[in-house]
Amino acid sequence: MPANYHTHTARCHHAWGEDKEYVEQAIAAGMQVLGFSDHCPWIFPKDYTSKTRMAPEMLDDYFTTIDRLRQEYKNDITIYTGFESEYVPKLMEEQEKLLSDYPVDYMILGEHFMENEMTGPYTGLPTDQEADLRRYVDLVVEGMETGKYVYVAHPDLLHYTGPDEIYEKHFLRLCQYLKQKQIPVEINLLGVVEHRHYTSERFLKIAEKAGNSVIIGCDAHTPDRLSTQEYLETCRNLAEKFHLPVVDFLPGLGPDTACVLK
Repeated sequence: MPANYHTHTARCHHAWGEDKEYVEQAIAAGMQVLGFSDHCPWIFPKDYTSKTRMAPEMLDDYFTTIDRLRQEYKNDITIYTGFESEYVPKLMEEQEKLLSDYPVDYMILGEHFMENEMTGPYTGLPTDQEADLRRYVDLVVEGMETGKYVYVAHPDLLHYTGPDEIYEKHFLRLCQYLKQKQIPVEINLLGVVEHRHYTSERFLKIAEKAGNSVIIGCDAHTPDRLSTQEYLETCRNLAEKFHLPVVDFLPGLGPDTACVLK
């Protein structure tokens, strides 16, 4: 696995390990590119403290530390600094102002909440309501249309438990949109190895039908997730099973800014 663009840090309060450890594990695994994409801060009311993302006051340290590692390991690996973030229309303007002075290399869209985490609910909770699935897909497409995000993290995070035909109806719509835009579908290593409801074979069958390509995102919350070959092979095997070509590098974010298909 030559690149991973889905990497968290301890700043999000539910990942472990030093930033340097993630870099060294990626190098040990033979990666050419490591993208840090920790959970992006939002501007919340002063009486609310998030337990799932970095706080705005952590931004300086985030960029300073990752840049220092980029320089230290420049002969061994290419490092990018980005974020994983929800698309929440009502909060976007303030988030953009917050990030405007920082050299953000890229963002990935991870729609954990369709409103915000203060009001919830988490999109990974089971629901049999078609309206929830429709709203989720609509928001993801609307978010990708902004051009802010390079791809969608765990696109089947919405845990729909209703009829298969409804599941396929809406996720096929998402997969066809991503295919049209030449955006790969993520096989989420964390979800696969922890046997979560994502990335599911049910979803990958739909991606195969739509003709998607895929990218493997480690969603690393511990450094070892970048270098455990058994986990990486499991994800590669899923791609092969459903005849999904794997995108190794994202356009403009490779070691030579090239997009390589295998």
